[in-house]
Amino acid sequence: MPVVSSPGGAPDSDDVPRLLEAMRAVGSGLELRSTLERICGTAAELADARYAAIGVAAEDGGGLAEFVYQGVDWETARLIGRLPDGHEGLLGALLRDPEPVRLAELTEDPRSCGFPAHHPRMRGFLGVPIHVQGEIFGNLYLAEKRGGEPFDDHDLDMVRVLAGEAGIAIGNARLYEAAKQRERWIDGSVAVTTALLSGGDADEALQVVAEQARRLSDSAAGLVLLPAAEGGLEIVAVASERPSKALGLVVPAENEVVGELLAGEAVFVEDAATDPRMLSDLSGGYGPTMLLPLQSGGRVLGTLVMARAEGARAFSETERNLATQFASQAALALMMAEVQRDRERLAVYEDRDRIARDLHDLVIQRLFATGMMLESAQRRSAVPEVRQGVGKAVDELDVTIQEIRTAIFALQQEPAEVTTGLRTRVLREINMAAVPLGFKPSHHFVGPVDLVVGELTAKNLIAALREALSNAFRHAGASRIDVTVDATVQLPDGRPGVRLTVTDDGVGIPEGGRRSGLKNLARRAESLGGDSWYGPGSGENGGGASVVWEAPY
Repeated sequence: MPVVSSPGGAPDSDDVPRLLEAMRAVGSGLELRSTLERICGTAAELADARYAAIGVAAEDGGGLAEFVYQGVDWETARLIGRLPDGHEGLLGALLRDPEPVRLAELTEDPRSCGFPAHHPRMRGFLGVPIHVQGEIFGNLYLAEKRGGEPFDDHDLDMVRVLAGEAGIAIGNARLYEAAKQRERWIDGSVAVTTALLSGGDADEALQVVAEQARRLSDSAAGLVLLPAAEGGLEIVAVASERPSKALGLVVPAENEVVGELLAGEAVFVEDAATDPRMLSDLSGGYGPTMLLPLQSGGRVLGTLVMARAEGARAFSETERNLATQFASQAALALMMAEVQRDRERLAVYEDRDRIARDLHDLVIQRLFATGMMLESAQRRSAVPEVRQGVGKAVDELDVTIQEIRTAIFALQQEPAEVTTGLRTRVLREINMAAVPLGFKPSHHFVGPVDLVVGELTAKNLIAALREALSNAFRHAGASRIDVTVDATVQLPDGRPGVRLTVTDDGVGIPEGGRRSGLKNLARRAESLGGDSWYGPGSGENGGGASVVWEAPY
């Protein structure tokens, strides 16, 4: 018959050394998980039990947040499957009524709901609540006393004393874990601020935000979303344990969650895979999710998303608070970086205006005057070869003047214009790159690029082209660059795709050099299901570099 113990007395004097040693062992570390495992082992040894476990109560009181056990080997645990959740059976009852319980036959208790398949047989049972700083933390469970006899009052008294010491040890471990957790989040905030204000690549800095958010929150994915030009939020950075095609996708403004986020409200989702507010093509396989607005000074700059795997534990209140503080710090750094980029952009605009004026007022006029002089010399020359050679030189000057006028037009345009065809956007990037390069890259289109390439792929291709041309200008020292956009390629998996190839005759990619730009290219391609790589260039003996970027339509 089940037996519920009455309040016990003090342990016998012969047991004091054993109990003191057990208490010393319990309090010998500060890591929370190892402390729980140590309590299990010590309690099992003290009561001579085969099995021991600690069920940690969830913050909302709805079941167990964690279950630490000892005595069941790995293979048996694998066969049993999922751990107890505390929603039913005796373990659930002890959470709702945390009082010491001693049972001679576990299966005869009316609160018991039996054992799952492959679970070892357990008869005797001992359950003692663990309190931490006056609040219930969970329960310590012991089962199956060695030798087969039931647990007695003496065992219960010993374990109750140990549970009191365990509460103190767990409290200390919790404080230590909380301090370490805060320190990690602070370090992550520093890394994000440094990345955003370093003046480097903006996409790379946002990727740091996503990666830090995922790591610090122990999530399966971290995402950064910024307001899209057409409304809604665009995914601009993804850090994920598995390949993701989310980069570049836009969550429409009509989405209920987007409205809340743009209004500055945080959204916490228990299960993203089943929540009707979440996009099904993005939330599959994810469970507990935090969506936090990146807001500073009353302005929402974007959204930070942290998603754990489906079935993972929910975010605690402490984790939510730390993540919210992290998002606020990231938003402040994002705003400061935006101000910094605005200043740099203004300086660039001023330089572009000056260069355009100089090209128009000085260079074109001098070239025009030179052409007039050559035409005059051509008319006066009586030698046909000279007249022909001078005529070709005048034609070349006319072409050069037209190219400079095209460059002047490109310098006077705003970078963000109404979306046009892919071919036009590629030519615009090439013309804009011609000014800092000092020459115009050649270009070649294969296939109906404007008809078959979708907007998402086109947008990422233009970003990849801009990155490749920027790298060629800053690092390659090239005198020739060739750009090819081929919309007739077949990807390795058989899908049709588009391939961008940028080849130069510069110094090539040095061993051990920075690879951030190449990583950005690869990340963009992989997010679409494509790939990116580099190889030898068009210089002598393969000098320079050739960067290839491809993705499905």
